Amino acid sequence: MSLTELPRFPLPTAELAAGSLVAPLPGTVARVHVRVGQRVAAGDLLLTLEAMKLEHPVLAPTDGLVAELPVPAGGQVDTAAVLAVVTPDEESPS
Repeated sequence: MSLTELPRFPLPTAELAAGSLVAPLPGTVARVHVRVGQRVAAGDLLLTLEAMKLEHPVLAPTDGLVAELPVPAGGQVDTAAVLAVVTPDEESPS
């Protein structure tokens, strides 16, 4: 029998959809502030993750459309779980 050490907080895999926002640590989705199909601007608050007795805001990385919210409020997540997917707006030609 052998013991293999696994990383405590593994890095997200490369197989994530573009615009995916993942949990940086295990926790509970305390509140979801947007809905699927809603337009958001970079920096908008999407949801709040509660972990280690603190609330961690999850912000939109870019202007776009909320494509997925796979975890409802109250849902438990592990590290690297997808919390939201924001489809970036297409750049308008100049």
